[in-house]
Amino acid sequence: MRRLLILLAVLFAFDARAAELLMVEEEWCAWCKRWHEEVGAIYDKTAESKRAPLRLMDIHDAVPKDITLASRPRFTPTFILIVDGQEAGRIEGYPGEDFFWGLLNQMLDRAVPAG
Repeated sequence: MRRLLILLAVLFAFDARAAELLMVEEEWCAWCKRWHEEVGAIYDKTAESKRAPLRLMDIHDAVPKDITLASRPRFTPTFILIVDGQEAGRIEGYPGEDFFWGLLNQMLDRAVPAG
């Protein structure tokens, strides 16, 4: 019984919600290119990427079957926080590196507790 209680305590202490950041882009998008240069080059080395690894999608492709979006993206870039397969937040456009990190962290703090 004691082991079961310890296991339950551990499970509740860590929120095992699976999250990812879906970037919807297209080849000719200058703002997508700018994001890749300013943020994308370092994203996988950040604390944010540990909470929500990056996944890329072309805007013309079908939405992956393993996720459900609130609506189809209409602009590039669009950054969609996916938690447990469901859209949990969205940034439309790229407002520059400083604003991007702030907006992303607001979404993450609301939807994905830091672990």
